[in-house]
Amino acid sequence: MAVSDPPAEATGEASAKTTAFWPLTLGSIGVVFGDIGTSPLYAFREAVNHAAQQGTVTPVIVLGVLSLILWSLFIVVTAKYVLLLLRADNNGEGGTLSLMALGQRALGRRSLLLLALGVVGASMFIGDSMITPAISVLSAVEGLKLAAPGLDHYVVPLTMLILVMLFALQSRGTARVASAFAPVMALWFVTIAVLGVLHIHEDPSVLLAVNPWHAIHFLLNHGLIGLVIMGLVFLSVTGGEALYADLGHFGRKPIQAAWFCLVLPALLLNYFGQGALILAHPDAIENTFYRLAPAPMILPLVVLATAATVIASQAVITGAYSLIRQAVQLGLLPRFEVRYTSETHAGQIYLPRVNLLLLIGVLLLVLLFRTSSGLASAYGIAVSTTMVADGIMGFVVVWKLWNWRAATAAALVVPLVVVDMMFFSANLLKLLDGAWVPLLFGFTMVVMIWTWRRGTAILVKKTRRTEVPLLDLIKSLEKRPPHIVKGTAVFLTSDPNFVPTALLHNLKHNKVLHEHNVILTIETTQTPRVDPGDRVRMETISEKFSTVSLRFGFMESPNVPKALAIARKLGWQFDIMATSFFVSRRSLKPSAHSGMPLWQDRLFIALSRSANDATDYFQIPTGRVVEVGTQVII
Repeated sequence: MAVSDPPAEATGEASAKTTAFWPLTLGSIGVVFGDIGTSPLYAFREAVNHAAQQGTVTPVIVLGVLSLILWSLFIVVTAKYVLLLLRADNNGEGGTLSLMALGQRALGRRSLLLLALGVVGASMFIGDSMITPAISVLSAVEGLKLAAPGLDHYVVPLTMLILVMLFALQSRGTARVASAFAPVMALWFVTIAVLGVLHIHEDPSVLLAVNPWHAIHFLLNHGLIGLVIMGLVFLSVTGGEALYADLGHFGRKPIQAAWFCLVLPALLLNYFGQGALILAHPDAIENTFYRLAPAPMILPLVVLATAATVIASQAVITGAYSLIRQAVQLGLLPRFEVRYTSETHAGQIYLPRVNLLLLIGVLLLVLLFRTSSGLASAYGIAVSTTMVADGIMGFVVVWKLWNWRAATAAALVVPLVVVDMMFFSANLLKLLDGAWVPLLFGFTMVVMIWTWRRGTAILVKKTRRTEVPLLDLIKSLEKRPPHIVKGTAVFLTSDPNFVPTALLHNLKHNKVLHEHNVILTIETTQTPRVDPGDRVRMETISEKFSTVSLRFGFMESPNVPKALAIARKLGWQFDIMATSFFVSRRSLKPSAHSGMPLWQDRLFIALSRSANDATDYFQIPTGRVVEVGTQVII
């Protein structure tokens, strides 16, 4: 029986997907795996160093630490993120806040537990965005101690110089830098794999670490010290959460292909090589990674490692920008200024204030800890907290959205969460050694988000008491019409059922009404993006009044003029040059009876004042904006 050829359209579509697959796979190597790919610089060294503090390095220690690292990569990264959570996409997007929105949609209601998990996870990710550049670049530059011992005193200043340059370049955009990410990181992974292979033959017994009994035996025989070592072993999987966060940029299959075909094998080979090197040459424990390379190659390896760590830092910085923008869109934080650094890629953004705050935090961390070993104690707690939050929210998605039985979903997810909790507990043991830094930062972020949401709710409740229903005002104006002027007035408001404050003040003080008045509301959905066909909703209320609702996803930047242009297809003859946008600007004053403590009142007011101007945020031409100021006691 003859088999007919597939339709030309299907063949072309399949060819296009195949053509795009490999560039996306290569691109994911450059962006997604920078953090976890640079972990061999310090993870194995720190764990073995700490385990051997009470004596010499023994095969039991090396095999135990190696087995813990290997099975952490298998369980935490491969099983949980690569195979499970990458399938939990929110319209193609991933990340902690996307998972939170997906879970709430699965439940069909807003959940305070999911909101709290999302807020905590996002806050800790921001803390990770400060620690990753500090420890990554510092650990790479420390290779100078081996290449040129006389440059020891220049490690910290050089690290700070590189970090300042990195953050200074953020305003130029990541497009040009990103084009070099993939080749550099591909070269990095090939290099660390080759370095590992060159030394495995020195003691092939390290390959026995694939047996999980070595990890179990190590933990059973080292008691509390074993739990401390787990906190250091966790350094080998930091960056695993980035696999899920960058899902929307590359897609599930390219990320999985890059992980299984290059990244995971390279990491395993390098860790095996470090283990064999220490067993053959115990004195190499000083810096196991750089001792893998021949002496003449150490300096080039330092340069390559520095480039790789800069890329890893770049990835978490841009990730922080995206996360902050999502938080703003979801109403968790005030508006921040967003600058677009690419005409073709909406995801390439720059947030000046966030960039400055991250730079200050990173430099303070370098000055405070001064070595990658010192920073290792602060690292891990932020990522492990995010992973616990992801695991719990993932259970809700598997159970409710995928319609699994609760027992089956628990059997799959609970063991993964238990492992995450073990790592979280292990990292808590480092609290006094530096883990308090990301916890303090995360707590500060949580307080800011809680204050912003609470203050916003109180402000909305207070303003509702004095607002007038829109339909009542329209009826009143029909009976006693004011002076009518030509043109269109657009009034921004959060609730189209009530009269915007700017409209009331315009009638009260100017005593005029435009011939066309649009009550405009902007909604943020629980999906990352909104189809352009669903962007605009219009309703005519009377001859002179209509309501327009613009819907944006939480990963989109609201562009009001561009969205209103869609309304032309719906019958509204929108002309930006004949339109005035009226915006209310509130001046907040603290009150002793606001419902919040005075300190929280003042914090909310400070956050409000720091918010970016609404006209800039919604990209409304400043020449068409009329601001009406009001004073509100909160």
